[in-house]
Amino acid sequence: MPILGAHQSIAGGFEKAVERARIAGCECLQIFTKNCNRWKAPPLTDEQVVAFQKALQQSGITHPVGHSAYLINLASPDPELWQKSLEAFNEEYQRASRLGLDALIIHPGAAISGDAASALERIATAITRVFENNPDSKTWVLLETTAGQGTHLGRTFDELATIFESARDTRRLGVCWDTCHMLAADYPIDTPEGWDRTVRWFDRQIGLDRLKAIHLNDSKTPRGSGIDRHEHIGRGYVGQATFQRILRDPRVNHLPMYIETPKGKDAAGQDWDVVNLTLLRELTAK
Repeated sequence: MPILGAHQSIAGGFEKAVERARIAGCECLQIFTKNCNRWKAPPLTDEQVVAFQKALQQSGITHPVGHSAYLINLASPDPELWQKSLEAFNEEYQRASRLGLDALIIHPGAAISGDAASALERIATAITRVFENNPDSKTWVLLETTAGQGTHLGRTFDELATIFESARDTRRLGVCWDTCHMLAADYPIDTPEGWDRTVRWFDRQIGLDRLKAIHLNDSKTPRGSGIDRHEHIGRGYVGQATFQRILRDPRVNHLPMYIETPKGKDAAGQDWDVVNLTLLRELTAK
């Protein structure tokens, strides 16, 4: 059976994210390691780490991962912003490692005014430096597939493969698919044949052994839009049939899968995380 969970807020403490996940029926959990809209955060305390790990153990939730702050741009051609991004990335990696997270998921970055080839090299350099700075950490870095909006990189498997080829140490480097982003990036995952081609193409380009997590998000925009807009499961252009196909595919359905769908309650007053996770489990069972 797929391992299903959701991104949860760390407001009030990291252990509160675990409690929110438990109430929603999560089996795995994604969090931010700090405020996602700020560069800096107070250092983690021993008490925070212990409370989080204790909450995880008591809940039975596995595969905790972090998502890096949106301010980080490892592809930036601006030396000052690149250095600032590198330092923030390194700090977040250390926080993820100390919290005992399996992985830190990061968007590759945007080339801005620079060429893509140089931008991909800057991403690889940043990843290499972070691994060199933290040689004993067991936490992975997962490059997330993107919708390719503007100059954002990671839209194609070719771009991700280039980062792998350029990084000096890839032993802790993997990939996280996002179904909304992949559809928006024009991968034909919304048809049986297209899904199969996509999986096989990734295996040839990078290797399925490097795929460590999946974000299950529907899309408000159609295939090829290049626009990143998440929708509730089955209510967008990805569609229920695609999610069922993913959940039943033995090539990927052993991986932890996290929803990042809009929060809140539906018209009946049910929590949207519960609604979305329930539907995914029903699609698995059908």
